[in-house]
Amino acid sequence: MDGKKPHADQRYIDAIRENNSDVIREIYKKYSGKVVAFIHKNNGDTDEARDIIQETLITIYQQAGNSLTLTCPFDAYFFLLCKRKWFNKLKEKKGVTITEEALSVHDDSLLHVLETETFEAKKDLFESKFEELGEKCRELLRLSFALSSLEEVASQLNVTYGYVRKKKSLCMGALTELIHNSPAYKALKSN
Repeated sequence: MDGKKPHADQRYIDAIRENNSDVIREIYKKYSGKVVAFIHKNNGDTDEARDIIQETLITIYQQAGNSLTLTCPFDAYFFLLCKRKWFNKLKEKKGVTITEEALSVHDDSLLHVLETETFEAKKDLFESKFEELGEKCRELLRLSFALSSLEEVASQLNVTYGYVRKKKSLCMGALTELIHNSPAYKALKSN
């Protein structure tokens, strides 16, 4: 999205990032009907549609924290993201028929959706491999992500700065190795 001017609908992304309940209600009011109708048409019910909308808003919130700049209408981006999430759910079910209607998809909205899906896949990969680390590594890394300095981490764990520095390096190395050896990582790299 380099060099492109943010779309006027960037306000929705900013509102989601700031957890602005008034604008989030506006998003539900303006855009959820289209998603619910689409999911009903494609073997889903209202509760499943609400779940997809909620999951999509959470995904946008998570990516918005990493400076998501919208260069297309929010409606196109939001609907396409919901639609793809629904299709992924349907793929998990066996024997489901999908009714695909012809949609003119704005190029930027598809690009944003692909970026969001990649972001979500990377986040999921990191979280799953993080959980494979030993408890001590997870604790040390969580503290080092949350606190501003390794000195604070050492103080919190009641160990030396040198120990924390070396252990963090070893834990990050183990995490990196777990991620790099994952088939999911190889699939992300090939995209």
